[in-house]
Amino acid sequence: MKTLYIILGTISLTLGVLGIFLPLLPTTPFLLLTAALYFRGSPRLYQWLLNQKHLGPYIRNFRENKAIPLRAKIISLLLMWGTMLYCIFFLIPLVWVKALLFLIAIGVTYHILSFKTLKK
Repeated sequence: MKTLYIILGTISLTLGVLGIFLPLLPTTPFLLLTAALYFRGSPRLYQWLLNQKHLGPYIRNFRENKAIPLRAKIISLLLMWGTMLYCIFFLIPLVWVKALLFLIAIGVTYHILSFKTLKK
């Protein structure tokens, strides 16, 4: 079972890292899932994850404070809206898909803004 947790955790970590660069893929839920899976599968991998230079503080801050740093909120929203608007105006020909993308962007914006802002 521990091996399964490690494999699933690694898949989740990969998706979480990809989510940093792909606006429609959520980063935080995958990183939190990775932490939970590594915690069950390997204490060594769990500690490695928490001690990562970039991901560790992000996970710890979110788990302890239920907050997202202001810089992360701004970057996330700018990248997401930039990508969505580009897709809506230049790539997607179907009106219903454009409307769906716009609604997804509104939902993700609301979700991100619903968390407290972590001030450093």
